[in-house]
Amino acid sequence: METSQSNEPCPSPSSPTTAEGDEAPCDLVTVPARQGLEAVDILRRADADAVGPVLHDGGCDTLGFLVPAGTAACWDVPGSTCTETDGRGLQLNPEPPVAGSDWLLPPGDADLATDPVVLRRALGEAARLIEAADNCR
Repeated sequence: METSQSNEPCPSPSSPTTAEGDEAPCDLVTVPARQGLEAVDILRRADADAVGPVLHDGGCDTLGFLVPAGTAACWDVPGSTCTETDGRGLQLNPEPPVAGSDWLLPPGDADLATDPVVLRRALGEAARLIEAADNCR
């Protein structure tokens, strides 16, 4: 798996499918749990269909948003990483793809993948909300 951080703008990749019609692998955007949970709330308030499957790790330290394959090539959101799977095991199915993780929003209850442009906006808004809340203490 590779991670990518770039400052070059990138168009939103589409959700490709394989020749057999199965879902293509997805990339995974990983963020701190607090920011990720806030982003999930923002996305769900904006549009219930705006957020795709979301993983959380066993220690609940991070959340992972499934995004269309190809997103990692130009992901540049500070404080997050986007892991390219290259088809190595991260497919949308009911079982969590990573040992010690579980679905916060499982496949089937959500869109195929979260639009990276929409996710970028939600993560930015979440970071601003968290910063404002922390500064009020």
